[in-house]
Amino acid sequence: MRRRTFLAAVPAAAIASSVRAQGAAAPGGGAAKPVDNERRLDVRAGDRPVGANFASRSAVFGVNGAAGSAHPRATMAAIDILRKGGSAVDAAIAMNACLGFLEPTANGMGGDVYALIWDPKAGKVQGIAGSGRSPRGLSLETVRARAKSGAIPPYGAVSVSVPGAVDGWWTMHQRYGKLKWAELFEPVIAMAEDGVPVAPVVAFYMARGVANFQRPGMGIEEVANMRATYAPGGKAPAEGDVFRNPDLARTFHLLAKGGRDAFYDGPIADTIEAYFKRIGGWMTRADLAAQHAGWSEPLTTDYRGVTVHAIGENTQGLATLQMLNILERFDMRGAGFQSALSIHLQAEAKRLAYEDRARYYADPEFAKVPFAWLGSKEYAAERAKLIRPDRLMTDVRPGQAPSHGDTTYFSCSDKDGMMVSMIQSNFRGMGSGLVADGLGFMFQDRGQLFSLRDGHPNVYAPGKRPFQTIIPGFATRQGKPWLAFGVMGGDMQPQGQVQILANRIDYDLDVQAAGDSPRWHHGGSSEAMGEDGAEEKASPTGVLNLETGVPAETQAKLAAMGWKIAEAPGGYGRYECVEWLERAGGRVYAAASEMRADGCALAY
Repeated sequence: MRRRTFLAAVPAAAIASSVRAQGAAAPGGGAAKPVDNERRLDVRAGDRPVGANFASRSAVFGVNGAAGSAHPRATMAAIDILRKGGSAVDAAIAMNACLGFLEPTANGMGGDVYALIWDPKAGKVQGIAGSGRSPRGLSLETVRARAKSGAIPPYGAVSVSVPGAVDGWWTMHQRYGKLKWAELFEPVIAMAEDGVPVAPVVAFYMARGVANFQRPGMGIEEVANMRATYAPGGKAPAEGDVFRNPDLARTFHLLAKGGRDAFYDGPIADTIEAYFKRIGGWMTRADLAAQHAGWSEPLTTDYRGVTVHAIGENTQGLATLQMLNILERFDMRGAGFQSALSIHLQAEAKRLAYEDRARYYADPEFAKVPFAWLGSKEYAAERAKLIRPDRLMTDVRPGQAPSHGDTTYFSCSDKDGMMVSMIQSNFRGMGSGLVADGLGFMFQDRGQLFSLRDGHPNVYAPGKRPFQTIIPGFATRQGKPWLAFGVMGGDMQPQGQVQILANRIDYDLDVQAAGDSPRWHHGGSSEAMGEDGAEEKASPTGVLNLETGVPAETQAKLAAMGWKIAEAPGGYGRYECVEWLERAGGRVYAAASEMRADGCALAY
């Protein structure tokens, strides 16, 4: 993703001073300070008269509800549900269903879902984990036999785990829904039947996904349904082409009428079982019927007066908290916005946290994950001592525990004060490439994230949840809701969440500018997943990818510290956020969306 290089000519320290001086709304909704445009060094002729000049647009404001997603039609559907009297959970489910049709490159009912929900009646954040399990008839020995060069194949039946999304929707709706279940799927059924022009970013990734599934090694029978669904006429739809999916519409009709059991213990389950039996796969109706989402007590940490919440379970949510705990030991505001020191400290914190991620993170039902120790301030203080402000750490290893890709993110809020941070994914490259006969959706390939190493907490086992990259984010202040936010994109997610929070808390950027600010992504940390085979670091320090717009001076200083610098177009995640603000006259929602994607935020 190339972007305006508006920061390149401005010294980082000057930008930091300017950002602090411009007086963006303080975390939690404090009143903004007056802006002195004559003294703001980042303002140029023709740029925005208020706020950070690099913001792609203003945040949107409303008092009754707000929503943001990676596709405008999905956001509109969520607003329509809210205006009909639906809850934020109703709106999130409807939005997710629409995104599965509109953005099949990232999500769908064949994948998993996680959410963090602000429950205004309980006055707390509730977590839900809708993560599917590996087929009980698929053994570790069989997975190893199918693995090539030690890696679990990214496509085909061996990487498919039970879809958890639909059961997650049902579980949330049972507790927080206001509208009838069937009403939530009226928008997606209409879209899938009538067709919608394909958005530019979606078209780009659909073409790549379809090409991947058509390469040598994929059987004709395996990809036949994928081609019929996503490449009618032999090729993926181009930007602006009207795309329809009547099979998906019929599946949603069944789901609307029969509820959760239609998918897991009814006609859809029958079709799924017959399909996998025909292609030599392992998923059965019994695997589907046994799937149940679980309510999960979020993990939390405090970062400079803000409480940050994360899903524990089998996700990488703890990595966000670990990074924040380390960064809290440093003067990030003094380091300066977009400075070499700021990015250096953040990337080093990431390297430390991700070594623990590779060593310890797994399904806690199968492994004892030391959440309390990894997320403690005491452990973070010890890890922070390893960071040098002027050079890279050359050897990064996980701490010694005591003995004892592709995703979509969206958020919304309602008139009663409920806020939902929700993320859903088919994982890599649209998913496994497998589409059951006549159902119109692809199964996830999340099972590729299992390790194949004996004794590792994340080693493959039947009926086990794989390590998950998808994580929603939520932040509160003084026991009140503040941000329902997320940044999708594989291992970018904790890195992106930390950048958003640093931009808001340390650098005072508003909800839209915090997402528009140039991003960094570090790759090359240790992994312990089947996708990596050798499970070794590619290099001692990895690669620091910097988005265009990071100041040239900053890039030069980072290189001088020893960082290997590169670009990664399109590899910096996609952000959405709804913010709770206290303003004159009461609560106001501010919603922001990702400029690097096709979507938008709306409020009313």
